[in-house]
Amino acid sequence: MTRILMIEDDPLIFGPVKRALEQAGYSVTIAKDGASGLASALDSEPELVILDILLPEMDGWEVCKTLRQHSTVPVLMLTALGDEVDRILGLELGADDYLTKPFSSRELMARLKALLRRVEMDMQPSTRSKQITTQGVALNLDNRTVQKNGKPLDLRYKEFELLSLLMLKAGQVVTRAEIFDVVWGTDWLGDMRTLDVHIRWLREKLEDDPGDPQYIQTVRGVGYRFATG
Repeated sequence: MTRILMIEDDPLIFGPVKRALEQAGYSVTIAKDGASGLASALDSEPELVILDILLPEMDGWEVCKTLRQHSTVPVLMLTALGDEVDRILGLELGADDYLTKPFSSRELMARLKALLRRVEMDMQPSTRSKQITTQGVALNLDNRTVQKNGKPLDLRYKEFELLSLLMLKAGQVVTRAEIFDVVWGTDWLGDMRTLDVHIRWLREKLEDDPGDPQYIQTVRGVGYRFATG
C-alpha cells in the first residue's frame, strides 16, 4: 500500500483529502505543523508528501528545503497563494508539483498518480550505456554520480535525469517536449517552467559562468543542447 504523508493544519482540508485517498487505497498519515511533518517525513520515509505552505512551527518552504537535503521523495505543494512567484519558489526549493486551493479530489488524485508513475518509471532498469563522458564531465548511470574534471557534483534526482538525457544526446538539440516526456513523463500536469528552473540549477552547479553557459546551451524557441566542444 502506497504511504502518503500529508502536512496540513486545516482539518477542513486534510479530513476530506485523507478520506478520499484512503478510499482509493492509499495509506495516509497527517502532520499538523511543519516541524513534526518534517520529522515524520525523515523518519517514516513515505512514498509521497503533500505539503501545505502556510503551516505553524515551520512553513512549507523551509520544510521542503530541508527535506530536499536528505530525500528525493516526491513533494506536491498545496498553496492558497495565487502569485506566480510563490509557485516558482516551490519548484526552486525542490517541490515536484503544486496544487492551488481550492482543488477537486479528482485533480489531486490525477497529480498524485502522475508523480508516483514517474517515480516508478525512473526506477526501472535501464539498458543505456552506464558511463557518459563529454568535455570533462563524467556521468555514471549505474551509481548516479557526476564529476566535472574529477570533482563530484551534487545533483538532485531530476537534475541528474535531465543532465543524463542531454549528455546522451550531446551535440543534438533536445526539444522541450522531448525533455518533459522523458524526465517528467507524458502526463506532466505541473508548471512548464519547472524545466527552466532545473536548467538554471544545473548551470549553477556545472558551468564556470552560469550567465555564459558553455555546456548546456539554449536553442531559443526549441530546447537545449549539451555542447561537445
